[in-house]
Amino acid sequence: MIARLFHAPLSDGEQAIGAGTVGSSEAIMLAGLAFKRKWQNKRKSEGKPYDKPNIVTGANVQVCWEKFARYFEVELKDVKLREGYYVLDPEKAVELVDENTICVCAILGSTYNGEFEDVKRLNELLQEKNKETGWDTPIHVDAASGGFIAPFLYPDLEWDFRLSCVRSINVSGHKYGLVYAGVGWVVWKSKSDLPEELIFHVNYLGSDQPTFTLNFSKGASQIIAQYYQFIRLGFEGYKSIMENCRMNAKVLCDGIRDTGRFEILSKDVGVPVVAFSLKDRTKHDEYEIADNLRRYGWIVPAYTMAPDAEHISLLRVVIREDFSCTLAQRLVNDIRKVLEYLDARPPKLVEAVTEAITQAEPDMKGDVVPSSIKLSAVIRDVVLAKKLSKRMNSFKTNGVC
Repeated sequence: MIARLFHAPLSDGEQAIGAGTVGSSEAIMLAGLAFKRKWQNKRKSEGKPYDKPNIVTGANVQVCWEKFARYFEVELKDVKLREGYYVLDPEKAVELVDENTICVCAILGSTYNGEFEDVKRLNELLQEKNKETGWDTPIHVDAASGGFIAPFLYPDLEWDFRLSCVRSINVSGHKYGLVYAGVGWVVWKSKSDLPEELIFHVNYLGSDQPTFTLNFSKGASQIIAQYYQFIRLGFEGYKSIMENCRMNAKVLCDGIRDTGRFEILSKDVGVPVVAFSLKDRTKHDEYEIADNLRRYGWIVPAYTMAPDAEHISLLRVVIREDFSCTLAQRLVNDIRKVLEYLDARPPKLVEAVTEAITQAEPDMKGDVVPSSIKLSAVIRDVVLAKKLSKRMNSFKTNGVC
């Protein structure tokens, strides 16, 4: 079902090649191992060195790609981000490809802002380079979030097995596959893309059981749940749910934009995610907004972009099937309340100065209030010498999960 959803070139009755996994992390490990082994086999047959494999990704990849590179001794060559462009640049990615590149990773739904990377453009450039060099560098699409979005909302978008260089795809069932946590999928374009020596066959359960896994024993509940959702909802059911998610994301995005205080960093075409950043953070920042939204029951992560755009901080809201239009409107109202609250307070730096002074000089506690802070030489010496650096370093920073 999933292979056909991703336009795998299967003939009638042909069995798709893939595996159920524990989330997309295991799926990515398996896909990476297949690329590495296939590259090594080819290099060996040509009598060339096969000890320095590398993969090319954007700096915005999920941490499991870094885990794969470190655990399985593969160099990770990442394309840095830049302000205004927060996904993989296809031109720069192909420039990094060499004869040791086992694959290029494209993301359909960036963790940071939900944006789809331009897989079609990457495929065109890689085709040209392969033709010029005689290499056969493939593409893996990390569709953990977007794999169950694009087929229903953007059926004409070419990102999957319709592209010649795309050889494997992973997707998370527990994101927009509408299944509870713990299930992912990896699918290969054809049988030749998964080296046979990576597959183990056992028959002590009564019949031949091929297996390619890293997690060994696991329950079947998520597999059953995924199958149930496919049968129960069907294509039209999934499409309806995803359209509703997109509509609610637009309601939230419009509401946040109407405050006039934020720049929207997510895109109209992508995962139903609203990523936004303060236009002016001279007084307050995204971390303060995230912390204060907790007072209203919202856990909205604040984090920085990947290298080299770390100076950009942002907030992110992921719209799932149970995030209603009413909830979107309530969140906008609560964001407005937090902004009003923060506007009425002194900047975070002044609050830190106040606390540092009163802790360092208890006798001044009654005389020092945020509105009266003046950085005289005495105060500056107290702050810099004693407390401020520790206080500023203690501010909470939220990572991307």
